[in-house]
Amino acid sequence: MDLQALKNKYDIIGNDPALGEALETAVKFAPTGLSVLIQGESGVGKENFARIIHQYSQRRQNAFFVVNCGALPKELVNSELFGHVKGSFTGAVETRKGYFEEADGGTLFLDEIAELPAESQALLLRVLQSGEYRKVGSNKVEHTDVRVVAATNVHLYEAVRRGKFREDLYFRLSAAQIRIPPLRDRKSDIYLLFRKFTSDFSEVNGMCKISLKPDAIRLLEQYRWPGNIRQLQGFTQSLTAQLSQKITPTLQRIELSAQELAPFMPREEGEPIPVVYDAAQGQQQQAFNADERQAIFKAIFDLKQDVDALKARLDRRELPPPPAPAEEEAEWQGQEDIPAEPEPEHTLSIRQSEEELIRQALEKYHGNRKKAAEELGMSERTLYRKLPPEYRKK
Repeated sequence: MDLQALKNKYDIIGNDPALGEALETAVKFAPTGLSVLIQGESGVGKENFARIIHQYSQRRQNAFFVVNCGALPKELVNSELFGHVKGSFTGAVETRKGYFEEADGGTLFLDEIAELPAESQALLLRVLQSGEYRKVGSNKVEHTDVRVVAATNVHLYEAVRRGKFREDLYFRLSAAQIRIPPLRDRKSDIYLLFRKFTSDFSEVNGMCKISLKPDAIRLLEQYRWPGNIRQLQGFTQSLTAQLSQKITPTLQRIELSAQELAPFMPREEGEPIPVVYDAAQGQQQQAFNADERQAIFKAIFDLKQDVDALKARLDRRELPPPPAPAEEEAEWQGQEDIPAEPEPEHTLSIRQSEEELIRQALEKYHGNRKKAAEELGMSERTLYRKLPPEYRKK
Protein backbone atom coordinates (compact mmCIF):
# COMPACT_ATOMS: atom_id res chain seq x y z
CA MET A 1 0.00 0.00 0.00
CA ASP A 2 1.27 3.46 -0.96
CA LEU A 3 0.58 5.38 2.24
CA GLN A 4 1.39 8.77 0.72
CA ALA A 5 -0.98 8.16 -2.20
CA LEU A 6 -3.72 7.31 0.30
CA LYS A 7 -3.06 10.54 2.20
CA ASN A 8 -3.17 12.57 -1.00
CA LYS A 9 -6.43 10.96 -2.10
CA TYR A 10 -8.20 11.77 1.16
CA ASP A 11 -6.41 15.08 1.82
CA ILE A 12 -4.72 13.79 4.98
CA ILE A 13 -1.65 15.80 6.02
CA GLY A 14 1.04 14.47 8.36
CA ASN A 15 4.03 12.19 8.72
CA ASP A 16 3.52 11.17 12.35
CA PRO A 17 4.08 7.38 12.82
CA ALA A 18 0.90 7.00 14.92
CA LEU A 19 -1.16 8.58 12.14
CA GLY A 20 0.43 6.24 9.58
CA GLU A 21 -0.30 3.24 11.79
CA ALA A 22 -3.97 4.26 12.09
CA LEU A 23 -4.27 4.55 8.30
CA GLU A 24 -2.65 1.16 7.74
CA THR A 25 -5.03 -0.40 10.27
CA ALA A 26 -8.04 1.13 8.49
CA VAL A 27 -6.94 -0.37 5.16
CA LYS A 28 -6.40 -3.79 6.78
CA PHE A 29 -9.89 -3.79 8.34
CA ALA A 30 -11.57 -2.50 5.17
CA PRO A 31 -11.91 -5.77 3.16
CA THR A 32 -13.36 -7.65 6.14
CA GLY A 33 -16.97 -7.57 7.25
CA LEU A 34 -16.06 -6.43 10.75
CA SER A 35 -17.76 -3.52 12.46
CA VAL A 36 -15.09 -0.94 13.29
CA LEU A 37 -14.82 1.46 16.22
CA ILE A 38 -12.85 4.66 15.57
CA GLN A 39 -11.75 6.49 18.71
CA GLY A 40 -10.32 9.99 18.76
CA GLU A 41 -10.97 13.49 20.00
CA SER A 42 -13.29 15.88 18.23
CA GLY A 43 -11.72 17.36 15.12
CA VAL A 44 -9.10 14.66 14.36
CA GLY A 45 -10.78 13.52 11.13
CA LYS A 46 -12.66 10.34 12.08
CA GLU A 47 -15.06 10.62 9.14
CA ASN A 48 -12.14 10.46 6.68
CA PHE A 49 -11.13 7.11 8.16
CA ALA A 50 -14.69 5.79 7.82
CA ARG A 51 -14.70 6.77 4.14
CA ILE A 52 -11.36 5.00 3.63
CA ILE A 53 -12.79 1.81 5.17
CA HIS A 54 -15.81 2.01 2.86
CA GLN A 55 -13.80 2.76 -0.29
CA TYR A 56 -11.36 -0.11 0.31
CA SER A 57 -14.16 -2.59 1.06
CA GLN A 58 -16.30 -4.77 -1.19
CA ARG A 59 -19.19 -2.39 -0.51
CA ARG A 60 -17.60 0.61 -2.20
CA GLN A 61 -20.12 0.55 -5.07
CA ASN A 62 -23.02 0.88 -2.62
CA ALA A 63 -24.26 3.64 -0.34
CA PHE A 64 -22.25 5.34 2.40
CA PHE A 65 -24.30 7.26 4.98
CA VAL A 66 -23.08 9.50 7.80
CA VAL A 67 -25.27 9.76 10.92
CA ASN A 68 -24.39 12.12 13.77
CA CYS A 69 -26.00 10.33 16.72
CA GLY A 70 -25.44 13.34 18.97
CA ALA A 71 -27.52 15.57 16.68
CA LEU A 72 -30.58 13.29 16.55
CA PRO A 73 -33.51 14.23 18.84
CA LYS A 74 -33.75 11.53 21.52
CA GLU A 75 -37.40 10.81 20.76
CA LEU A 76 -36.67 10.31 17.04
CA VAL A 77 -33.44 8.28 17.16
CA ASN A 78 -35.14 4.92 16.55
CA SER A 79 -37.26 6.35 13.76
CA GLU A 80 -34.19 7.83 12.05
CA LEU A 81 -32.19 4.62 12.32
CA PHE A 82 -34.88 2.00 11.69
CA GLY A 83 -37.75 3.90 10.08
CA HIS A 84 -41.41 4.11 11.12
CA VAL A 85 -44.87 3.22 9.84
CA LYS A 86 -47.66 5.66 9.19
CA GLY A 87 -49.49 6.71 12.36
CA SER A 88 -46.90 5.26 14.75
CA PHE A 89 -46.56 8.63 16.50
CA THR A 90 -47.77 12.21 16.14
CA GLY A 91 -46.40 13.58 12.90
CA ALA A 92 -45.85 10.17 11.27
CA VAL A 93 -48.09 10.95 8.29
CA GLU A 94 -46.47 8.32 6.09
CA THR A 95 -44.28 5.24 6.32
CA ARG A 96 -40.62 6.16 6.17
CA LYS A 97 -37.39 4.24 5.67
CA GLY A 98 -34.59 4.47 8.21
CA TYR A 99 -30.86 4.60 7.65
CA PHE A 100 -30.44 0.84 8.06
CA GLU A 101 -32.87 0.25 5.22
CA GLU A 102 -31.44 2.99 3.02
CA ALA A 103 -27.86 1.76 3.52
CA ASP A 104 -28.65 -1.91 2.79
CA GLY A 105 -25.57 -3.40 1.11
CA GLY A 106 -23.42 -0.39 2.03
CA THR A 107 -21.78 1.26 5.02
CA LEU A 108 -23.31 3.28 7.83
CA PHE A 109 -21.01 5.63 9.75
CA LEU A 110 -22.44 6.28 13.24
CA ASP A 111 -20.58 9.27 14.65
CA GLU A 112 -20.77 10.11 18.38
CA ILE A 113 -22.22 6.67 19.08
CA ALA A 114 -21.86 7.17 22.84
CA GLU A 115 -24.80 9.62 22.63
CA LEU A 116 -27.30 6.90 21.68
CA PRO A 117 -30.07 6.30 24.28
CA ALA A 118 -30.09 2.94 26.06
CA GLU A 119 -33.10 1.64 24.08
CA SER A 120 -31.42 2.48 20.77
CA GLN A 121 -28.22 0.76 21.91
CA ALA A 122 -30.19 -2.47 22.48
CA LEU A 123 -31.78 -2.24 19.02
CA LEU A 124 -28.40 -1.52 17.43
CA LEU A 125 -26.87 -4.57 19.11
CA ARG A 126 -29.63 -6.74 17.69
CA VAL A 127 -29.18 -5.50 14.14
CA LEU A 128 -25.40 -5.98 14.41
CA GLN A 129 -25.82 -9.55 15.60
CA SER A 130 -28.61 -10.75 13.32
CA GLY A 131 -29.33 -8.02 10.76
CA GLU A 132 -32.91 -7.87 12.11
CA TYR A 133 -34.86 -4.77 13.07
CA ARG A 134 -38.41 -3.42 13.27
CA LYS A 135 -39.71 -0.07 12.14
CA VAL A 136 -41.19 2.05 14.92
CA GLY A 137 -44.85 1.09 15.28
CA SER A 138 -44.50 -2.18 13.34
CA ASN A 139 -44.38 -5.84 14.41
CA LYS A 140 -42.84 -6.97 11.14
CA VAL A 141 -39.22 -8.14 11.40
CA GLU A 142 -37.10 -6.82 8.54
CA HIS A 143 -33.56 -7.63 7.48
CA THR A 144 -30.64 -5.53 6.34
CA ASP A 145 -27.02 -6.10 5.34
CA VAL A 146 -25.19 -3.03 6.58
CA ARG A 147 -21.64 -2.62 7.75
CA VAL A 148 -21.37 -0.28 10.75
CA VAL A 149 -18.38 1.95 11.35
CA ALA A 150 -18.83 3.76 14.67
CA ALA A 151 -16.89 6.67 16.14
CA THR A 152 -16.67 8.37 19.49
CA ASN A 153 -14.72 11.20 21.08
CA VAL A 154 -15.19 9.84 24.62
CA HIS A 155 -13.49 6.97 26.42
CA LEU A 156 -16.14 4.39 25.62
CA TYR A 157 -15.13 1.83 28.23
CA GLU A 158 -15.37 4.52 30.91
CA ALA A 159 -18.91 5.13 29.66
CA VAL A 160 -19.54 1.39 30.14
CA ARG A 161 -18.23 1.55 33.71
CA ARG A 162 -20.51 4.51 34.46
CA GLY A 163 -23.52 2.66 33.07
CA LYS A 164 -23.89 5.04 30.13
CA PHE A 165 -23.11 2.49 27.42
CA ARG A 166 -23.99 -1.18 27.07
CA GLU A 167 -21.06 -3.49 27.76
CA ASP A 168 -22.18 -6.11 25.20
CA LEU A 169 -22.47 -3.45 22.49
CA TYR A 170 -19.03 -2.11 23.40
CA PHE A 171 -17.43 -5.54 23.01
CA ARG A 172 -19.31 -6.09 19.76
CA LEU A 173 -17.89 -2.85 18.33
CA SER A 174 -14.44 -2.80 19.91
CA ALA A 175 -13.12 -6.03 18.36
CA ALA A 176 -11.72 -3.88 15.54
CA GLN A 177 -10.49 -0.53 16.85
CA ILE A 178 -8.65 2.40 15.31
CA ARG A 179 -7.20 5.14 17.50
CA ILE A 180 -6.45 8.48 15.85
CA PRO A 181 -3.84 10.55 17.75
CA PRO A 182 -4.73 14.10 18.81
CA LEU A 183 -2.88 16.99 17.21
CA ARG A 184 -0.92 17.77 20.39
CA ASP A 185 0.74 14.34 20.00
CA ARG A 186 1.65 15.12 16.39
CA LYS A 187 3.67 18.28 16.94
CA SER A 188 5.80 17.79 13.83
CA ASP A 189 2.61 17.80 11.73
CA ILE A 190 1.20 21.07 13.09
CA TYR A 191 3.20 23.41 10.84
CA LEU A 192 2.61 21.13 7.83
CA LEU A 193 -1.13 21.50 8.37
CA PHE A 194 -0.77 25.25 8.94
CA ARG A 195 1.04 25.64 5.60
CA LYS A 196 -1.63 23.56 3.83
CA PHE A 197 -4.50 25.59 5.25
CA THR A 198 -2.97 29.01 4.59
CA SER A 199 -1.99 27.94 1.06
CA ASP A 200 -5.50 26.71 0.21
CA PHE A 201 -7.18 29.79 1.70
CA SER A 202 -4.77 32.19 0.00
CA GLU A 203 -5.20 30.54 -3.39
CA VAL A 204 -9.00 30.80 -3.25
CA ASN A 205 -8.93 34.44 -2.14
CA GLY A 206 -5.94 35.70 -4.16
CA MET A 207 -3.96 36.56 -1.02
CA CYS A 208 -0.37 36.07 0.10
CA LYS A 209 0.47 32.90 1.99
CA ILE A 210 1.50 33.18 5.64
CA SER A 211 4.76 31.53 6.72
CA LEU A 212 6.31 31.41 10.18
CA LYS A 213 9.80 32.00 11.51
CA PRO A 214 11.30 29.25 13.71
CA ASP A 215 10.30 30.94 16.97
CA ALA A 216 6.73 31.33 15.69
CA ILE A 217 6.63 27.65 14.69
CA ARG A 218 7.66 26.70 18.24
CA LEU A 219 4.87 28.91 19.62
CA LEU A 220 2.34 27.25 17.31
CA GLU A 221 3.50 23.78 18.39
CA GLN A 222 3.43 24.61 22.11
CA TYR A 223 -0.32 25.24 22.08
CA ARG A 224 -2.38 22.11 22.86
CA TRP A 225 -5.06 22.55 20.13
CA PRO A 226 -8.02 21.01 21.99
CA GLY A 227 -10.14 21.29 18.83
CA ASN A 228 -7.42 19.49 16.85
CA ILE A 229 -7.28 19.83 13.05
CA ARG A 230 -10.65 21.57 12.81
CA GLN A 231 -9.51 24.26 15.25
CA LEU A 232 -6.13 24.71 13.55
CA GLN A 233 -7.80 25.11 10.17
CA GLY A 234 -10.18 27.79 11.45
CA PHE A 235 -7.34 29.60 13.22
CA THR A 236 -5.11 29.55 10.12
CA GLN A 237 -7.84 30.84 7.83
CA SER A 238 -8.72 33.63 10.25
CA LEU A 239 -5.06 34.58 10.70
CA THR A 240 -4.51 34.69 6.93
CA ALA A 241 -7.60 36.82 6.41
CA GLN A 242 -6.47 39.34 9.06
CA LEU A 243 -2.77 39.66 8.25
CA SER A 244 -2.38 38.79 4.59
CA GLN A 245 -2.63 41.12 1.60
CA LYS A 246 -3.48 40.81 -2.04
CA ILE A 247 -0.73 39.17 -4.09
CA THR A 248 1.44 41.57 -6.08
CA PRO A 249 4.48 40.94 -8.32
CA THR A 250 6.73 41.89 -5.39
CA LEU A 251 4.74 40.35 -2.53
CA GLN A 252 3.92 36.64 -2.56
CA ARG A 253 4.38 35.65 1.09
CA ILE A 254 4.24 37.22 4.55
CA GLU A 255 6.49 35.81 7.30
CA LEU A 256 5.58 36.18 10.97
CA SER A 257 7.73 36.06 14.10
CA ALA A 258 6.54 34.70 17.44
CA GLN A 259 5.92 38.23 18.70
CA GLU A 260 3.72 38.97 15.70
CA LEU A 261 1.88 35.66 15.98
CA ALA A 262 1.31 35.64 19.74
CA PRO A 263 -1.59 38.17 19.93
CA PHE A 264 -3.61 35.98 17.54
CA MET A 265 -3.06 32.65 19.29
CA PRO A 266 -6.22 30.96 20.67
CA ARG A 267 -7.02 31.60 24.30
CA GLU A 268 -8.46 29.04 26.68
CA GLU A 269 -9.96 30.17 29.95
CA GLY A 270 -8.22 28.70 32.96
CA GLU A 271 -4.88 27.79 31.37
CA PRO A 272 -1.65 29.61 30.48
CA ILE A 273 -1.93 31.58 27.25
CA PRO A 274 1.01 32.09 24.86
CA VAL A 275 0.92 35.85 24.46
CA VAL A 276 3.48 38.64 24.65
CA TYR A 277 3.69 40.04 28.16
CA ASP A 278 2.65 43.67 28.53
CA ALA A 279 4.48 45.09 31.54
CA ALA A 280 2.33 48.22 31.71
CA GLN A 281 -0.82 46.13 31.77
CA GLY A 282 0.65 43.78 34.36
CA GLN A 283 1.32 46.67 36.75
CA GLN A 284 -2.33 47.67 36.61
CA GLN A 285 -3.56 44.27 37.77
CA GLN A 286 -4.67 44.12 41.39
CA ALA A 287 -2.83 41.90 43.84
CA PHE A 288 -4.47 38.76 45.20
CA ASN A 289 -6.80 39.35 48.12
CA ALA A 290 -6.44 37.51 51.43
CA ASP A 291 -8.86 34.68 50.56
CA GLU A 292 -7.13 34.07 47.23
CA ARG A 293 -3.70 34.00 48.87
CA GLN A 294 -4.92 31.53 51.48
CA ALA A 295 -6.39 29.26 48.78
CA ILE A 296 -3.09 29.33 46.89
CA PHE A 297 -1.07 28.58 50.02
CA LYS A 298 -3.43 25.72 50.88
CA ALA A 299 -3.04 24.22 47.41
CA ILE A 300 0.75 24.46 47.62
CA PHE A 301 0.72 22.95 51.09
CA ASP A 302 -1.49 20.00 50.02
CA LEU A 303 0.74 19.42 47.02
CA LYS A 304 3.84 19.33 49.20
CA GLN A 305 2.16 16.88 51.57
CA ASP A 306 1.38 14.58 48.63
CA VAL A 307 4.94 14.85 47.31
CA ASP A 308 6.39 14.10 50.74
CA ALA A 309 4.14 11.04 51.10
CA LEU A 310 5.14 9.80 47.65
CA LYS A 311 8.84 10.28 48.40
CA ALA A 312 8.40 8.36 51.64
CA ARG A 313 6.77 5.46 49.78
CA LEU A 314 9.58 5.39 47.25
CA ASP A 315 12.16 5.47 50.03
CA ARG A 316 10.52 2.49 51.70
CA ARG A 317 10.78 0.55 48.47
CA GLU A 318 14.49 1.27 48.05
CA LEU A 319 15.76 0.95 51.64
CA PRO A 320 15.88 -2.07 53.99
CA PRO A 321 12.83 -2.55 56.24
CA PRO A 322 12.75 0.09 58.99
CA PRO A 323 13.34 -0.89 62.62
CA ALA A 324 10.44 -1.35 65.00
CA PRO A 325 8.71 1.98 65.67
CA ALA A 326 9.88 3.82 68.77
CA GLU A 327 7.61 5.56 71.22
CA GLU A 328 6.22 8.85 69.99
CA GLU A 329 8.48 11.77 70.78
CA ALA A 330 7.40 14.54 73.07
CA GLU A 331 7.14 18.01 71.59
CA TRP A 332 10.50 19.07 73.02
CA GLN A 333 12.25 16.16 71.25
CA GLY A 334 11.97 17.78 67.83
CA GLN A 335 14.90 18.11 65.45
CA GLU A 336 14.99 21.89 65.10
CA ASP A 337 18.54 22.11 66.50
CA ILE A 338 20.08 19.58 64.09
CA PRO A 339 22.03 21.42 61.35
CA ALA A 340 20.36 20.96 57.97
CA GLU A 341 21.87 21.01 54.52
CA PRO A 342 21.13 24.12 52.42
CA GLU A 343 17.81 23.78 50.63
CA PRO A 344 17.26 24.68 46.98
CA GLU A 345 15.40 27.88 46.21
CA HIS A 346 12.15 26.20 45.11
CA THR A 347 12.05 24.13 48.34
CA LEU A 348 12.51 27.27 50.42
CA SER A 349 9.67 28.92 48.53
CA ILE A 350 7.33 26.01 49.30
CA ARG A 351 8.45 25.99 52.96
CA GLN A 352 7.73 29.72 53.23
CA SER A 353 4.25 29.20 51.79
CA GLU A 354 3.70 26.32 54.22
CA GLU A 355 4.77 28.46 57.17
CA GLU A 356 2.45 31.23 56.03
CA LEU A 357 -0.48 28.79 55.96
CA ILE A 358 0.36 27.54 59.45
CA ARG A 359 0.74 31.12 60.65
CA GLN A 360 -2.75 31.98 59.38
CA ALA A 361 -4.29 28.91 61.04
CA LEU A 362 -2.67 29.76 64.39
CA GLU A 363 -3.86 33.35 64.16
CA LYS A 364 -7.37 32.13 63.32
CA TYR A 365 -7.46 29.97 66.48
CA HIS A 366 -5.52 32.40 68.67
CA GLY A 367 -2.48 30.14 68.97
CA ASN A 368 -4.42 26.92 69.71
CA ARG A 369 -2.16 24.31 68.08
CA LYS A 370 -4.66 21.47 68.30
CA LYS A 371 -7.37 23.33 66.38
CA ALA A 372 -4.84 24.69 63.88
CA ALA A 373 -3.56 21.17 63.23
CA GLU A 374 -7.09 19.89 62.66
CA GLU A 375 -7.71 22.75 60.21
CA LEU A 376 -4.57 21.83 58.25
CA GLY A 377 -5.18 18.08 58.30
CA MET A 378 -2.01 17.14 60.22
CA SER A 379 -1.08 15.88 63.67
CA GLU A 380 -0.26 18.33 66.42
CA ARG A 381 3.25 16.87 66.59
CA THR A 382 3.81 17.51 62.88
CA LEU A 383 2.48 21.05 63.26
CA TYR A 384 4.97 21.68 66.08
CA ARG A 385 7.89 20.62 63.88
CA LYS A 386 6.76 22.97 61.10
CA LEU A 387 6.03 26.00 63.31
CA PRO A 388 7.25 29.38 62.02
CA PRO A 389 10.20 30.70 64.08
CA GLU A 390 8.17 33.27 66.01
CA TYR A 391 5.84 30.54 67.40
CA ARG A 392 8.45 28.04 68.57
CA LYS A 393 9.12 29.70 71.93
CA LYS A 394 5.50 30.41 72.74
